[in-house]
Amino acid sequence: MDEAVLRKIGGEIHKAQRIVVISHIRPDGDAIGSLLGLGTALRQIGKEVQMVSADGVPSNYRHLPGSECVIQRAKEPFDLVIVVDCSDLKRIGKALDGISAQNEAPKVDINIDHHITNLEFARVNLVVPEAVATAEVLTECLQRWNVPITSETAASLVTGIVTDTLGFRTANVTPKAMRTTADLMESGVNMPELYMRSLVQRSYEAVRFWSAGLSTMEKENGMVWATLTQADRQVAGYSGRDDADLINVLSSIGDADITMIFVEQPGEGVKVSWRAKPGFDVSQIALRFGGGGHPAAAGAEIPGTLEEVRQLVLQETRLLLVDEPTSQPA
Repeated sequence: MDEAVLRKIGGEIHKAQRIVVISHIRPDGDAIGSLLGLGTALRQIGKEVQMVSADGVPSNYRHLPGSECVIQRAKEPFDLVIVVDCSDLKRIGKALDGISAQNEAPKVDINIDHHITNLEFARVNLVVPEAVATAEVLTECLQRWNVPITSETAASLVTGIVTDTLGFRTANVTPKAMRTTADLMESGVNMPELYMRSLVQRSYEAVRFWSAGLSTMEKENGMVWATLTQADRQVAGYSGRDDADLINVLSSIGDADITMIFVEQPGEGVKVSWRAKPGFDVSQIALRFGGGGHPAAAGAEIPGTLEEVRQLVLQETRLLLVDEPTSQPA
């Protein structure tokens, strides 16, 4: 972690009074955990904090302390804008829409993230690709900035770490991440409850949505993929614009090196998610389509019809599978 950048961010946070914290559209557990973790911690030291998620908070994270305070658009006035767990400014969606011209250059002051494909779009960027989650980065940051971590803040940070590692099952899990989580648990975190709510429990509508996707599964050599349409979403009654974490179900298929899911979006566009076994880097495919992520887990939102996007993505992914797996860990 860059010490000079860490000190600079800490100084700016302590100097500011009105702070906006933003995370990405279609938020996952690390996005919400990082947003709430940082936001609630800064409120504890007397800061006026707006916690902003353009798509709100998914139902399986609404038990987290502070989730009821999340808004979908930032409101003036504010002194500092921090974006967490977001590799590309486009992925904050409409969170900063409508602010006055004086705040537009730059819109973002600080960017804290762990994605290797981060575009470093802020005035000050702290990107730690070796961290398993942005929540892990923030835990160390808060400690270094002398910001207390309460049990409420710890619950959100643990959620970020647990969800981005799929319950410590991803290949990038480190002893440091485990120790960080153990330290957070000592703040009074109920790990079994957080694990159940964030990784195991699903709504009836989400599981109905899964059933539609599972019925479309296809397999070719080392690839497995599935498709979800807008019609599937309506029939299931699922309100989110994501895949309800179906991609992580597909990634459990033992003889698939790379799994993908194609999720039709409102208008003309498709959200694509990739998961890969160690040795395959799907982040580079996502980057070519304007997305990003990690070697083992990446995503992109691609303009075009469902069929057009599916054919393009499958073609690019086949090229990756032609090469022998590298020794790089995913």
